[in-house]
Amino acid sequence: MTKQNSKRSFKEWARQELKVTVLLLRAIPSPAVALFVVSVITMNILANKTIYQSEYLAIDGGILVSWLSFLSMDVVTKHFGPKASTRMSIFAILVNLLTCLIFFVVSIIPTPNEDYSAFNTIIGGTWFILLSSTIAFFCSAIINNFMNFGIGKMFKKNPDGRLAFVTRSYVSTFIGQFCDNFIFSILTFTIFAPIFWDGFHWTIIQCLTCAILGALVELAMEIIFSPFGYWLSRKWKEQGVGQDYFDYINE
Repeated sequence: MTKQNSKRSFKEWARQELKVTVLLLRAIPSPAVALFVVSVITMNILANKTIYQSEYLAIDGGILVSWLSFLSMDVVTKHFGPKASTRMSIFAILVNLLTCLIFFVVSIIPTPNEDYSAFNTIIGGTWFILLSSTIAFFCSAIINNFMNFGIGKMFKKNPDGRLAFVTRSYVSTFIGQFCDNFIFSILTFTIFAPIFWDGFHWTIIQCLTCAILGALVELAMEIIFSPFGYWLSRKWKEQGVGQDYFDYINE
């Protein structure tokens, strides 16, 4: 393949991906997309705060809302498939990066006669926390979405039943959340923080226990709210949500 053909192929692929993504975002009910994007942005902001730390355990604030991101992905994966859920995840990541850029610009604007240093620190964020959370969430989203889909394929007799939904959701959420927490903790608190935060760091054991505990807490939240996720997925199927999207991708 020539260089020119390669460029043309990439442009055609990018154009097609954009078209499919736009169609998908129109097909997914807007409240679901809005909640998902807000949860990703909120999770990124709360990740700046360590809410508990001991010799063997450390927890950041993102644990309080990350379950909503994974429940949203589970519902979208069940109805639209893993590629659609991953496209939605990439869209949320891009919105989060744009939001962080706006926050950063606001944080560096001089403000006379008032001390907004604490506020600026919160909304300005830290670049390596943003980088770590973006990498961690992207990797965990792919793991969660395709694991959820793969487990669902195992239920051939009743793929739309409650047992199938909770099994695929619980397993994929626990593994996906563990990967998200562990990758984020390792990147942020063992690689970047010792250099840029004056030696502040977590140990590997703290990262591991944080990842496990976080996954368990988020799994508990998934268990609590999974009946709503199951009900929503059934409603979407009964109402034929996203039929235009399915018609297009199945042409």
